[in-house]
Amino acid sequence: MAEKTTSSTNDAIQSTQVGVVESDTRDKTRKVVIRWSVKHPKYGKYMRRRTVLHVHDEGNESRNGDTVEIIQCRPISKTKRWKLVRVVRKGTSVEAIQA
Repeated sequence: MAEKTTSSTNDAIQSTQVGVVESDTRDKTRKVVIRWSVKHPKYGKYMRRRTVLHVHDEGNESRNGDTVEIIQCRPISKTKRWKLVRVVRKGTSVEAIQA
């Protein structure tokens, strides 16, 4: 009988994205915006597009305006399927400017 070996690594490719935090009002949840441009097929004009993702931030590390790296994961709630990996760059927030 042949013995099957299972790999301990995850065979599924996990997608990572880099975006900007748009909202940090909820506990452990951030709204991250990913922006890109796409060329119109008929007219050739470049259009700006964006995707808003709900991201799980366990330690509440990120703030508005921060550039963050996120990774796709299992469903955490109805809308959250992404986790925060790291804060790439701190952004300037309104509170920091007013202080």
